[in-house]
Amino acid sequence: MASASLKISTAEEAVARIAYLSSDVIVSVQPALGADSRFSSHLHRYASRADASLVAAIESKVPEIQTVRHNVDPLLSVFAPIRNGKLVSVTTSSSILIPSVPHLYRLANFPVVIHVSLQPSNYPDYSSITSIRNSGFTFLQSETLQEAQDIALTAHALAIKSGKGVIHFFHAGSSAQDHQIVFEDVDVVRDILGLNAVIEFQNAQIGGTSIYADDGRVATITEPSNAPVPGAMEGVEATVPTPIEPNGTASLSKTSSVGSSSSPRESSVDGKASVSSATTVEAANVRAVTSNDIYSFVTDIWAQLRQRVGRHYTPFEYSGPSNAENALFIFGTDVGTFAEAIDAAKPTDIFAKVGVITARLYRPWLGAKLIETIPKSIKRLAVLEQIRRKTTKWGPLLLDLLTTLKSSPGGGVETIVGHQLGYISPDTVQQALRGVLQNLRSEKPIQNLELGNAEGRTVPKSSPLVQPKVESAYMKILDQIFGSRLFLANAINSQNAGVSDTVATNPEFGFGSLLARKEHRQRFVGEVKKASISKEFITEAPKSWLAKWVSNADEEKSSEIAEEVLARLQTDGSPLSQTLLSKKGLFMKESQWLVGSDAWAYDLANSGVHHVIASGENVNMLIIDSTPYSERAVADSARRKKDIGLYAMNYGNAYVASVAVYSSYTQVLEAMIEADQFNGPSVVVAYLPYFKEGDSPLTVLQETKKAVDLGYWPLYRWDPSNEEKGEPKFSLDSERIKNELSAFLARDNHLTQLMKRHPEFSSNLAEDYGTEVRTLQKRKAKDAYNQLLEGMAGAPLTILFGSDNGNGESLAKRLGNRGKARGLKTLVMAMEDYPLEDLASEENIVVLTSVAGQGEFPQNARAFWDAIKDNTDLDLANVNFSVFGLGDSHYWPRREDKHYYNKPAKDLDRILGNLGGKRLANIGLGDDQDPDGYQTGYQNWEPLIWQALGVDKVEGLPEEPTITNEDIKLASNYLRGTIMEGLNDTTTGAISAPDQQLTKFHGTYMQDDRDLRDERKAQGLEPAYSFMIRCRLPGGISTPKQWIQMDDISNAFGNETMKLTTRQTFQFHGVVKGKLKPAMQAINKALMTTIAACGDVNRNVMCSSLPTAAQYQKEVWHYSKVISDHLLPSTTAYHEIWLKDENDKKTQIAGDAIQDFEPLYGPTYLPRKFKITIAIPPHNDTDVYAHDIGLIAIKGKDGHLTGFNLLAGGGMGVTHNNKKTYPRTGSMLGYVAKEHVHIACEKVMLVQRDHGDRKNRKHARLKYTMDDMGVEVFKGKVEDIWGEKFQKAKSFKFQSNIDTFGWQKDEHGLNHFTFFIENGRVEDTADFPMKTGLREIAKVVDGEFRLTGNQHLIISNVTDKQLPKIKKIMSDYKLDNVQFSGLRLSSSACVAFPTCGLAMAESERYLPELITKLEGVIEENGMRQDSIVMRMTGCPNGCARPWLAEVAFVGKAYGAYNMYLGGGYHGQRLNKLYRSSIKEDEILEIMKPLLKRYSLERQEGERFGDFCIRIDMIKETTEGKTFHDDVAEEESDEE
Repeated sequence: MASASLKISTAEEAVARIAYLSSDVIVSVQPALGADSRFSSHLHRYASRADASLVAAIESKVPEIQTVRHNVDPLLSVFAPIRNGKLVSVTTSSSILIPSVPHLYRLANFPVVIHVSLQPSNYPDYSSITSIRNSGFTFLQSETLQEAQDIALTAHALAIKSGKGVIHFFHAGSSAQDHQIVFEDVDVVRDILGLNAVIEFQNAQIGGTSIYADDGRVATITEPSNAPVPGAMEGVEATVPTPIEPNGTASLSKTSSVGSSSSPRESSVDGKASVSSATTVEAANVRAVTSNDIYSFVTDIWAQLRQRVGRHYTPFEYSGPSNAENALFIFGTDVGTFAEAIDAAKPTDIFAKVGVITARLYRPWLGAKLIETIPKSIKRLAVLEQIRRKTTKWGPLLLDLLTTLKSSPGGGVETIVGHQLGYISPDTVQQALRGVLQNLRSEKPIQNLELGNAEGRTVPKSSPLVQPKVESAYMKILDQIFGSRLFLANAINSQNAGVSDTVATNPEFGFGSLLARKEHRQRFVGEVKKASISKEFITEAPKSWLAKWVSNADEEKSSEIAEEVLARLQTDGSPLSQTLLSKKGLFMKESQWLVGSDAWAYDLANSGVHHVIASGENVNMLIIDSTPYSERAVADSARRKKDIGLYAMNYGNAYVASVAVYSSYTQVLEAMIEADQFNGPSVVVAYLPYFKEGDSPLTVLQETKKAVDLGYWPLYRWDPSNEEKGEPKFSLDSERIKNELSAFLARDNHLTQLMKRHPEFSSNLAEDYGTEVRTLQKRKAKDAYNQLLEGMAGAPLTILFGSDNGNGESLAKRLGNRGKARGLKTLVMAMEDYPLEDLASEENIVVLTSVAGQGEFPQNARAFWDAIKDNTDLDLANVNFSVFGLGDSHYWPRREDKHYYNKPAKDLDRILGNLGGKRLANIGLGDDQDPDGYQTGYQNWEPLIWQALGVDKVEGLPEEPTITNEDIKLASNYLRGTIMEGLNDTTTGAISAPDQQLTKFHGTYMQDDRDLRDERKAQGLEPAYSFMIRCRLPGGISTPKQWIQMDDISNAFGNETMKLTTRQTFQFHGVVKGKLKPAMQAINKALMTTIAACGDVNRNVMCSSLPTAAQYQKEVWHYSKVISDHLLPSTTAYHEIWLKDENDKKTQIAGDAIQDFEPLYGPTYLPRKFKITIAIPPHNDTDVYAHDIGLIAIKGKDGHLTGFNLLAGGGMGVTHNNKKTYPRTGSMLGYVAKEHVHIACEKVMLVQRDHGDRKNRKHARLKYTMDDMGVEVFKGKVEDIWGEKFQKAKSFKFQSNIDTFGWQKDEHGLNHFTFFIENGRVEDTADFPMKTGLREIAKVVDGEFRLTGNQHLIISNVTDKQLPKIKKIMSDYKLDNVQFSGLRLSSSACVAFPTCGLAMAESERYLPELITKLEGVIEENGMRQDSIVMRMTGCPNGCARPWLAEVAFVGKAYGAYNMYLGGGYHGQRLNKLYRSSIKEDEILEIMKPLLKRYSLERQEGERFGDFCIRIDMIKETTEGKTFHDDVAEEESDEE
């Protein structure tokens, strides 16, 4: 782990190091998952360095560290690993011990080690130890720093040798002032542990399925039959030897023997006879481990320690004169303090020559060894016990000593006096000693005197129970739904009359408090009933309302009536009214809830959960399960967690729901409301997975999605009361496992049948089912292909590929086709699909791999690489191989990173060679920076393969057809393709590759959820395919009714969210194929369409939102609609495919196209996408320079629109490190009158149609056409086919390209509010129910909804009359908050992960986190209100138009971004590369000082992008063609 020259300064570190070296699994008990303990901070550091354990039986040698909160029954995590042959240790504070007593008794006969730091840390209570002394564990105590190290090692070695559990306890404060000690000697640790015994234990599994299966378990020992059976050691709690029956009935499960290298005996934790290597079965004697055995083992261990390191330990330690008559037996923290005072005593002091005794081995209590340890001269013994909680009058240690010394022969101790030891300050130690000795030597000593302050230095405080922050989501939803009606019976930090938090938060306590509360309210109902006929009221009004309330007291209606009752009681004013008003809270019908964690899911039959369900009481339980899906196998098998939902459904009387807020917020609301309305027990099991409390929402989201998608956490609701209504009891709200779960519900004995018949439902999966599926698939696929090749001639050639972006796969398949044409028997497979056991038998194998991340293998190649990189068994002497790599030398600009270039290919070539393989050809390396990209290197490498295989001279090879997008469009019959057939194919969630290109023209992209890719692949499932749908919405304006319809569509067909895009339209994600057509029809019913929202056509036309100039904006917006309609495709394919009714007739809602030809586009449409936008100066809020056509509205002297300046050739798409691709701002062609603008746009588009590059899609946008032609030549071609000339451009001025937030009035007095919708995502969360709030506004507002080009939203045309109502809704739903930093308000991000197939890094989900980390420096430097345009995209295609931002981050690999600086604040200037492939820490290192410098050095009115150029941080980009010139970090071609 670390060199011996380093030092240890704390007892926890010394213990943690020994535990790490000596364990397979360490259960780290912590106050909270995100808050380290004094142990865990060290453990996690060792694990992060991949330090090796001496015993961990896995390849990495790194022990598993399981982090468990201290209040969730942590010792449950020990059972599964210890039964499965893993050595387990626990690091914990003493606070868990007493609540864990039932587990301690069961674990005592397993070789588990529990290291206990005594609490409270300022002055601990040793009653935590004495209270569990009879649990069967061996107890060892250490006092100094050096002892902590040595006794920790003793504990592990003793557990291994004895087969019994060991608790090592200590108080870290006692050694806080000790000198540092050196690190442990690993060789000493290895020898003392005895690795042979370790291996023997690990190779056997004890088994067992429940923590109750081993109640009769006994740790045993095997020895020759002629060996004497030792009797019990004299003293308290000596273990009586237990004879073991031949059939092993004393133990209910089997384990291995574990032996001592220095003892002729072998100990075992097996109930059956173990066979010593020196005996036969007939000669073996198996018996229980006794106290004497423990003594033998521990003294052997200490003898080894003494021999190796020179330190001496005994079960009891005595220090002092050999002829002392008085002694102190101290069980507490002040041993050193007392000893120092005694050593410094004057001869005349009463406490001079007093001996001190401590227990090193506290249990088993070896009374005979104590008698041997203390001098015969001792006559009087004072017992000092640091015990705060005594269960008997006498202290436990005093009782031990009385039994040992008073009843044993030869004991000379005449007087034993007990004292309760409290905190004694150093300056009063002598006084305390004097008092103890005076009492001890008196004729009638007083028992149980208290010494010092029993409460320690201050009032002790244990680690408080806290609700993990992430779990507060469900609390907030409860509060949102029920408000003042909500009552949490076992809420943390509630006032419970002195009851501890630990007790108050358990289900039993909560249930009891609810029953008491129910009785209290029933008494109150009786009082009200009596009052309703009373004559004590001043007025008569209260009586009738009180009577009405009584008749509805148990109904929800009572809360409504309560408002009327309270009003009349307040008016009445009589003493009786005042009495009732003092209890006004009881008038409300509460929604009563018990809230707990998944710790309640253990031992259901004996827990409070069972009692609540079985009671039939009207109680709601919310149980939050926080186990991440990624840790399910370890966590669930380890803790034997039950499914509370299924358990509750078996009762038949309970409402049950399974919910996940990060999957379906709506379903959570439905479930909680239904649970509240159900008359009986309700159980809502809620999923909120996290690894630590500080986890980002992104981590929780990803884990939730995996769990729900793969059926680990199905979403459902079960309402038994529906049966009476004739409605189904069960509703499945997630896609997976519907059939199986329905079958489960139809059976009797649901839970048992489910676990037996469908083990995939069980959260206790013992094996990785998905891995088995994948292995079987690999084998079957390869065997089937081999059968096809049997009859073919020619040499075999296996081609494997690793590819994330498709290039490697395409190249491998092309190589395979070429090999077939040359007569070879070729097989092409992804590396992950290849059965590794066949590798050594291959004749010829070729591997092509690209690079992922930081020189890593692509996802579909990692398993292959992991299997061979350290493999020493493979012999490839008969295998011929070659490797080709696809990489980018510019990807790694820093010299120290150059080795990452094509690293997977280089590593693979090296390993295959090291395993004996012979190279067909030397490694080939393709570089994206070469003239033809990776093809340059590939064209040199491929001929060498054919030459080596002797097929290079083959003639008459056919030309390879390549199908391009142009071919697909031409063959599509005007965008029909086989889309309709693909939609009807229910065998897959996907559609064909050509149809994927065609559906873009219809406004939808096929995607898959990249958060789920790996897990679904492991389960043998196809990717989680779904579709994104984008609406066509010119100018971004919709009615309130349309907004509600879009909201409904997102809930019914999508993922319950809407994305407001940077092109001012709605986008829906997560629409599965079966819902695609209904979703399209619903959009059309809303009088919207999706045609031409994507694809090689003119897409959605944008327009400035400009709320303050209503009339002018309306005039300009009109032309966005005119242009959009004019440039629409004419094909009727859209209506045929999407808008047919059940009778197969066209249902034309939003159009009446009948033509089957394209007068504008032709059969191949445009070379690439085409985008048009309109900006209204002074606001460039649509980034007018970034589009193929940018129209700048020009206002006449009369204040009305006259026409537009027309820019052409803008575009954002780029390919990383390909300098032939670049962003470009539009070039001014001139002015066009408004009446002709749609024709001018058409003619620009037609020149692009006819002259754009249709061979290279990366060079197909209008920007490249214009640069290739020259602006004037292009302009001339437009004018030629138009027959008109552009006029001279009119003057204009832009001042910003961001939105203005908050309320504004227009010239008509109407109101407009711009909402901040971060990155355009409209959704509900527990903290912010935005989506619901906007829907509520849409229900009542008479105006319109405007989507902005910056992904925000404006409610427009709100009358003053409606204003109070709208403001009230906004306030209720927190929608009126626009008090964000200027940086956040000016930010924008694309979708990226998880749905965008092009994304290389996070964007929408990460940018808010990055901004949060920068806002500190923004605030510190007084720039909170300052606008700085920051944008982020997950790839270089530029959907969020990053190249125009003042600062931009463009994804290059997961977690890595290119950083750009110097864009124009008005969107008029491109930025430039500043740093390449940097991660968050580097981003913050650059941005924080730069922002501070900007605040100090900027000139008046100077924008951030301009500042970066002025201080020479970055060079100005003058045009697109110079985008790659003069970058701040020049990329080198050196490898």
